[in-house]
Amino acid sequence: MKNILFTLAAAALSGLVLTSTASANPLYDGITIEPAGAPAPSLMAVKSFSDIKRGKIVKITSAKKPGSIIVNSKTNKLYLILGKGEAVMYRVATAKKGFEWNGTHKVTAKAQWPDWRPPSEMRQRRPDLPAFMAGGPKNPLGARALYLGSSIYRIHGTNEPKSIGKAASSGCIRMLNDDVTELYSLVRMAAEVTVL
Repeated sequence: MKNILFTLAAAALSGLVLTSTASANPLYDGITIEPAGAPAPSLMAVKSFSDIKRGKIVKITSAKKPGSIIVNSKTNKLYLILGKGEAVMYRVATAKKGFEWNGTHKVTAKAQWPDWRPPSEMRQRRPDLPAFMAGGPKNPLGARALYLGSSIYRIHGTNEPKSIGKAASSGCIRMLNDDVTELYSLVRMAAEVTVL
């Protein structure tokens, strides 16, 4: 593993697409949110690439700024841009056929062991789902969640590890719990997330 120092300037996350806040989205009710003004874990806290235990450092060609996330739905991979042509890559599960989407959002909230309130559209398709499920190991959102703009989508852990590497979700990006915990520690509030 390389031992190259890197930092992230505060301005690296400027020019974001959405301006919505967590309070504008009812999906945030009942979870612990790290507000934008609060101290949050970030790439600035990483002293070297050796601090990254779960993800794989890969070469990447991208104009995205350090701290940005790119999700490639075709390859089921998520890339956290480090800069200088490198990124941290994680395997993920993406949307199944009929639920695909693409676009750019920003991280508007972060939660540890988040509660889950399935969207009404999902509950119409699956009436067996509860209206609410408290956070914990059996919760489908897993150990951590990064909420994307005012959308219903998240990057989150999973209690279905066999889904990783497949098109399996209703639109969210799933990660292994250990992987999303590491990503959560590296990603800043307001980080740009682009789903291709």
